[in-house]
Amino acid sequence: MLRILRNIFGGFTPGNGQEGKIMNFVQHKPQRGEKLQPLDIIEGFQVRPGFYNRDGAAPAQNGVSFTVHSVGATSCTLLLFHPQDKEPYAKLKFPEAYRIGNTYSMLVFGLDIEEFEYAFQMEGPYDKARGLLFNPDNVLLDPYARAVTGQREWGEKPEGGKDFVYHARVVENNFDWGNSKQLELPLEDLVIYELHVRGFTKDSSSGVSAKGTYEGLRQKIPYLKDLGINAVELMPIFEFDEMENARVVDGEQLYNYWGYNTVCFFAPNTGYSSVVEHNHEGDELKQLIYELKENGIEVILDVVFNHTAEGNEEGPCFSFKGIDNNIYYILTPDGHYYNFSGCGNALNCNHPLTQRFIIDCLRYWVTEYRVDGFRFDLASILTRNQNGSPMAEPPILQGIAADSILGRVKLIAEAWDASGLYQVGNFPAYRRWSEWNGRYRDDIRRFLKGDEGMASMAITRITGSKDLYDPIRRGQSASVNFLTCHDGFTLYDLYSYNTKHNEKNGWNNTDGDNNGHSWNCGVEGETDDPEVEKLRLRMVKNAFATLMCSRGPAMFYAGDEFCNTQFGNNNAYCQDNKISWLDWTRLEQYGEIHDFFRYMIAFRRKHTILRKTTRSCSCGFPEISLHNGYPWNVGTDYTCRLIGIMYAGRNEADTKDDIVFYGMNAYWEALDMQIPSLPEGMKWKICVNTFEKYEDGKEFGGVTEYLHGNKLKIAPRTVMVLVAE
Repeated sequence: MLRILRNIFGGFTPGNGQEGKIMNFVQHKPQRGEKLQPLDIIEGFQVRPGFYNRDGAAPAQNGVSFTVHSVGATSCTLLLFHPQDKEPYAKLKFPEAYRIGNTYSMLVFGLDIEEFEYAFQMEGPYDKARGLLFNPDNVLLDPYARAVTGQREWGEKPEGGKDFVYHARVVENNFDWGNSKQLELPLEDLVIYELHVRGFTKDSSSGVSAKGTYEGLRQKIPYLKDLGINAVELMPIFEFDEMENARVVDGEQLYNYWGYNTVCFFAPNTGYSSVVEHNHEGDELKQLIYELKENGIEVILDVVFNHTAEGNEEGPCFSFKGIDNNIYYILTPDGHYYNFSGCGNALNCNHPLTQRFIIDCLRYWVTEYRVDGFRFDLASILTRNQNGSPMAEPPILQGIAADSILGRVKLIAEAWDASGLYQVGNFPAYRRWSEWNGRYRDDIRRFLKGDEGMASMAITRITGSKDLYDPIRRGQSASVNFLTCHDGFTLYDLYSYNTKHNEKNGWNNTDGDNNGHSWNCGVEGETDDPEVEKLRLRMVKNAFATLMCSRGPAMFYAGDEFCNTQFGNNNAYCQDNKISWLDWTRLEQYGEIHDFFRYMIAFRRKHTILRKTTRSCSCGFPEISLHNGYPWNVGTDYTCRLIGIMYAGRNEADTKDDIVFYGMNAYWEALDMQIPSLPEGMKWKICVNTFEKYEDGKEFGGVTEYLHGNKLKIAPRTVMVLVAE
């Protein structure tokens, strides 16, 4: 029988005149160890039912299995393309017998994964009012594609300037992770460094050989390790179309630079690769992740499950819209798109099929790329039901929190969306989710620049925001504290501009946040005034010292450590140029700030009591106590701008108490601060005085004014940090 089958197979090859026919082979009982054998011929290709539990394109020993799901489609066709061709060389319609439930699966024999690209077409009802958009002419990208073709070169469209018709490529996964394992650092111990892969090294000053790529970032690992951070948060690296809404403003080409417009959730952005990786897409990214982890640095991905690049009614139909539009998107009763994302559509995350897709995606990045965590963009959309209403117990969030593969990864929510659903402190957590603490950012910014009435709130934020995150229910890592991120001013610009300057974005400065709580220190923008510049640098040091002395995980934006500027642009989403690229020449220009950041990160790492609860202090001091101007004073009033916080405890392995005092004078004149007396045999050492220029190893005791005893004079707008020795 096997000999007969081989003779039959030899008579049918693609293009031998059998196009349009389905021919069935004689069935036989498979023998143990026997390879899968073809059962039919379609368009000259030998086929059989595929692997129904393996989504997307799965290489097999003697073929490729293609699996795709659709509830509403009445038929599905597999399209095969020669690389870079616009027209398919074969169209293989799935036999009805190859459909089980809502899943189409077919194994096609004899395909060389290096010699083809693929897509799908689906037939079904077309009724916009019901949200049904099936069209047999649409070429549909596999949602589970591991690589997307056509976007290898950054900033280029296909010939003729037309939009991309996306095809998928099969990826061979043979990256060797060796004995690499997840670092599983406690979240509260993290100092997270948010960066844009392209912008981090694209400028000529970066000094790397592969600028603007995963490889360029890999070459900067020694810098990151020296800085002391232990986690990087990568802005979107899923395949996106930077040409979406590309335009020219004042002669400058603008792009969708940030990448918050996902085209494919399983595919890495090939525009960030320094080399062509056909059928091995992702290897350069994996090498980057591998080496970061080898250097003790975890990798957190910024993921966008709130919307896709298909946009609204005017947007293209290249994936979910043509597969099951009324399932994957939240639609109005008349079939339009709810726009909770501000980008045209919103994913229907709590539908069981979308939920399964999202969890499959997260699992894939954890198992195949070994990432350590995810930050979810506009995560409040994930709490909405199919009608757009917030849910108290969203299935998707609970499913992610309880998933076995995701059981130890970091889950960080941006707990708001573009339609005003603000859930900071109320995001459904299941004892797993942490949040970007937007209230920390706003309250601390206001206090640091001297706003009245903010002292009490600043103390609450610095000591862990227990009003928002009950430690008993949420632990000590629910509040991810930050003062800057990609969205808003850089830290230097926060103290150089009173208002945003987004004119180069082309929207007449109407885009971006209007309430950034910034302060220009007396002059708007660049200045030659040395006193203004000195004050700005002091404010930068104040902000970072405060962040490093705050309870909970800490995050800051790449380049803040050497005063990188975006020239007042607080919404640089479209700026693929010097506005967004890090200017590494400022590392030398602002070396004092860089060294101060490095010192404060090391200081935070050394003093566990700053990050979380430890064993009780043997001297009887409480874990956290307030000393606002004089010892044990917990009071503040509307005019109060002087606060003092003392942390006291002892690490498990230490026999010595760890006592740290943070004092901040946000007033524009010097103020007196009396700090608590220490137990006999201990004395205070001044470790930080931001009024003075920072130098490694510098002793601040001799340059700090003592009035008498433990009474200090804290200079205007100055942070001081002391340690008991």
